[in-house]
Amino acid sequence: MPFIIPANSASASGGFDAANSCRFNAGSSDYLSRTFGSGNRKTWTWSAWIKLANINSSSEVIFGRLTANNDSSWFSVDIRGNDKITIGIYNTNYLITNRLFRDTSAWYHIVVAFDTTQGTANNRVRLYINGVEETSFATRNNPSQNFDAPLNANVQHLLGKSYSSYYEGYMSEVTFIDGQQLAPTDFGEFDEDSGVWKPIKVSGLTFGNNGFYLDFEDSSALGNDAAGSNNWTANNLTAIDQSTDTCTNNFATLNPLNYSSSSKTYAFGNTAITASASGSWNATLSNFAVSSGKWYTEYKITAVGSFSAIGVGYQPFNTNASAYLGSTFLVGEDTGSFGWRNNGARPQGGSNLSSWGTNDILMIAIDMDNQKLYFGKNGTWETSGNPESGATGTGSIGNLTAGEDYLFVICPRGGGTSVNFGSPSFAISSGNADGDGYGNFEYAVPSGYFSLNTKNLAEYG
Repeated sequence: MPFIIPANSASASGGFDAANSCRFNAGSSDYLSRTFGSGNRKTWTWSAWIKLANINSSSEVIFGRLTANNDSSWFSVDIRGNDKITIGIYNTNYLITNRLFRDTSAWYHIVVAFDTTQGTANNRVRLYINGVEETSFATRNNPSQNFDAPLNANVQHLLGKSYSSYYEGYMSEVTFIDGQQLAPTDFGEFDEDSGVWKPIKVSGLTFGNNGFYLDFEDSSALGNDAAGSNNWTANNLTAIDQSTDTCTNNFATLNPLNYSSSSKTYAFGNTAITASASGSWNATLSNFAVSSGKWYTEYKITAVGSFSAIGVGYQPFNTNASAYLGSTFLVGEDTGSFGWRNNGARPQGGSNLSSWGTNDILMIAIDMDNQKLYFGKNGTWETSGNPESGATGTGSIGNLTAGEDYLFVICPRGGGTSVNFGSPSFAISSGNADGDGYGNFEYAVPSGYFSLNTKNLAEYG
């Protein structure tokens, strides 16, 4: 399993920075809605950066006009249960990709460019992913010339919802152009040094009657149109749903692709997990790993189960992952991992630490440069630990193995945990950033430690 900065994370230095995204949580029925005016139903362009959280869902609708089930005027851009991007109306799928979209650690840029006035049939619906036109399709049904699509009509449109299901994940830099079929280069560019596709500042565009640009920079009005007055209504979205996990600085989340033989439920863009009390130990891992640098994370306990634990480890990827993440793996019980149970036990050995429970905020500081590890609770480091002590390792929980890729591990087992890699899904009462100004934490980040995101990984990881 390679541990790299995702290729489309737009982590290349310089250029435009997207400050915020909107995090949609299906469990709280989050979505944006707006009733359009009369628009050009033949010609329009929709562009958005998305970071997926669900896979194999029945339908992850991202954008569309969806009023009722079996409605012949239904039009949507979505990712179906087979993880393929689908564009079309209810009874006619215009495009279904052959390619699968299952990477929950990276940002995708999607552009749908629609123009039924085109004489060439394949030019009427064009799909671009990360700056490149998609040309391989499981299904391609081109609309007839001069067809009026159901989209961009004087009806309600939705972002993040169909008639009965909701999107789980992130959106950033969402743009709609009424009356023009544009190219992806109007919204992004390839970095001249790295070749990474990255966003550019939305400027100089003619948006048209229904056009809009959502930058999500106003936490009190996440549907604010930064290009004009075509504002969207935020439904069940609150200030906590404004995220700094964006297409130009990609933060770590939990990895729903981890093997498990027992029920685990992810939420809030894969920053929260709950798990059943029986069956496996329900281990879940971060989707970024570290082998160098110094990193800080926090964990808010939402419910305590039997043998709930947090920690770090590398062992699952050196052995049989299905066994270690199935019925036997509990962080700290296997070579290469260090854990902390809710009763204070240290499965790897040593005297007990403090016990913890619901609403406690736990801390982990991992120093891969000196191979030291520190655990803390509610602002105080266990065993009088000092993460800033360097090679001395004052109060370190244990000695890590140099050269290994360590991941952060949560084992809720009948409980629940919200993780904060720097873009929290729970309210922060104080607010602390790392030394480079990234992240939002409840407690002060130790000097020299950083939040786990692609900008920091590119510099320190």
